[in-house]
Amino acid sequence: MAEEDVARLTLPVGPRDHAQGRPDAPVTLVEYGDYECPHCGRAYPIVKEVQRRLGPKLRFVFRNFPLTESHPHAQHAAEAAEGAAANGRFWEMHDVLYEHQQALEDSDLVGYAAALGLDANTFEHELRGHAHKARVREDFLSGVRSGVNGTPTFFINGVRFDDSWDPDTLTDALRGAAAAVRQTRGCIPSRSGSRGRSDRGRATSPARRGAWRACPLRSR
Repeated sequence: MAEEDVARLTLPVGPRDHAQGRPDAPVTLVEYGDYECPHCGRAYPIVKEVQRRLGPKLRFVFRNFPLTESHPHAQHAAEAAEGAAANGRFWEMHDVLYEHQQALEDSDLVGYAAALGLDANTFEHELRGHAHKARVREDFLSGVRSGVNGTPTFFINGVRFDDSWDPDTLTDALRGAAAAVRQTRGCIPSRSGSRGRSDRGRATSPARRGAWRACPLRSR
C-alpha cells in the first residue's frame, strides 16, 4: 500500500481523550466505537483481553462514533458516557453500556448513572439537554476525517488497522508495533532481513475479513 493511501488519525491522542494505560506506552490502540453496535459489543471483551496480554506496553483510547441511522440509542449512550466522564466515571460507564447493550433507553442510562454514584437528577437533566452532544460530535468528526467508515474501527499508533481484530491477530499487530517503537528508540537491535509481526496479514482474505465485521457508516 502506498504511503499516501494509509489512513491516519487526524486528531492526535491527547489530554482530551479517555485513555487507559501509561502515556509513554510504546503502543496506543484507539477505537472508534458505538455502544449499540453488535460488532463493538463483540470487540469489547477482545480489547479487554489484549489489554491483559500487553499490560503496561499498551495504552487504550476510546472515541465515540455513534451510527445514529442504524442505532437509535447510540447517541444518547455516548452522551451518557461523556456525562459520566465529567464526573470521573467514564470507564465505569463505558463498561456498563457494553455489558448492557440491550438496555439503552434513557431510563436505563439514568439508572446506570445512579448505580455509579452520580446524581441521577443532574445526569437526567444533562442527558435531556444534550449537554455533552458537542463532545460526542467532536469525536465523530475526527473519525470521519481519519477514514472511519464503520464501527469498530481501530488505529494502532495513529495508523488505521484494517486486518481482522480477533484476539491473536490484534495482539500480534500491537506487539509488532511496540517492537518497532523499541527499535526506533534503540532499545533492541534490528534483525537484518526480517519483518516484524505488524507486517503480517495486511492483505486479509475476504472470507477472513468478513468474520470480523463492522457496522457501516451510512451517507448522510
